Amino acid sequence: MAGTWVFVDQRDGNIRKVSYELLSEAKKFGGEVAAVIFGQGVEGLAGEFAKYGADKVYVADDAIFAAYNTGAYVAQIVAMIKEYSPNAVLFGHTINGRDMASRLAQKLDAGLATDAIAAEISDGKGIFTRAIYAGKAIAKVEVTGSPVVATIRAGVWEVVEGAGAGEVVKAAIAATAADVYQAAKEFIPTVSARPELTEAAVVVSGGRGCKGPDGIKVVEQLADLLGAALGGSRASIDSGWLGHELQVGQTGKVVCPGLYVACGISGAIQHLAGMSSSKFIAAINTDTEAPIFGVADFGVVGDLFKVVPLLCDELKK
Repeated sequence: MAGTWVFVDQRDGNIRKVSYELLSEAKKFGGEVAAVIFGQGVEGLAGEFAKYGADKVYVADDAIFAAYNTGAYVAQIVAMIKEYSPNAVLFGHTINGRDMASRLAQKLDAGLATDAIAAEISDGKGIFTRAIYAGKAIAKVEVTGSPVVATIRAGVWEVVEGAGAGEVVKAAIAATAADVYQAAKEFIPTVSARPELTEAAVVVSGGRGCKGPDGIKVVEQLADLLGAALGGSRASIDSGWLGHELQVGQTGKVVCPGLYVACGISGAIQHLAGMSSSKFIAAINTDTEAPIFGVADFGVVGDLFKVVPLLCDELKK
């Protein structure tokens, strides 16, 4: 029985950082670690994963995988699992990872843990730590059977280089046109010079305290000086100051950066659910009783329109 498989989340050859995080951590579970990558023209990427500990790289390279498609991707990985029998299959908790993992678990009648922030995996069993009740509590979830299937939150594990054999295994293409029961007609990417929100090392977010688009511009200046991704609370999103793709929270995106800076965000439980697992949290708010200070490592009670410009001036120096 093979060890742990990490499904590589990529688009047009751009690999999401969470895939490297999963490979780095998988070494701790013992046994063989393998990267699994689907796509068209992706065979040349295989060597990249050996640097992060992959003993093998399973490659399914075919036109049918040119764009993510649930039916074809799941049919392919099901066939590969039946052939190679991995212990566990891990996905990043991304839009594609969530979709694929749930369909895979259904096809295999397997247990599934989602949005895990820690994991312990051994033969036939996985124990996963999950934040529940909007981050108010932590649950330990045990998944048994073979394979164990789980999605892991981005940013909770470090990327660590560790040489692996990187043996490339070209998988037989099992997916057919009959498996393609849905297709994306058009993909319109969001173009930004800033890092992607869920993968950024630093995130700066603005909330109701920004009072409008001009306040968001103040927050944007800080984000750019820190090389950070820009985010927002639901209040700033619903007000139209920021796009919906930048919402952090229970109904938005869950982030886990090294540094999260909350500007003018009171810290409603729905927002805390999306960022409270950040490694270091700094908050700026005029309300001394704001819930955000309950999770912050560093807090400034003050007007963001005064505090942020001063901080920007110091960063420029």
